Amino acid sequence: MQYLFSVIFDKPGLATPDEMAAIDVFNDQLVAEGHWVFAGGLAAPSTATVIDNRGEQAMITDGPFLESKEYLAGFWIIEAPDLDVALKLGTEGSKACNRKVEVRPFL
Repeated sequence: MQYLFSVIFDKPGLATPDEMAAIDVFNDQLVAEGHWVFAGGLAAPSTATVIDNRGEQAMITDGPFLESKEYLAGFWIIEAPDLDVALKLGTEGSKACNRKVEVRPFL
């Protein structure tokens, strides 16, 4: 089963060098244990563009969809046999990146 780990943060800026080193170690662990699918960090919310093409014309708006103190800073997509393993890995990922991590299964 695949899970999305959403990295939630509430301050501007990138990970510190120590955080990046810990994230690299965690990523290597995911690869070594066969959990790795994909991961990535995201640019600041101010760089977002929202597209809404549900009506007559597409509406394109600069900036994030939601104005919020917390934002999606990055993500992992992992493979795990069950939710217990995913939660254990999410806990390790949160420690590595020093941020909150939301764990959500794919349908």
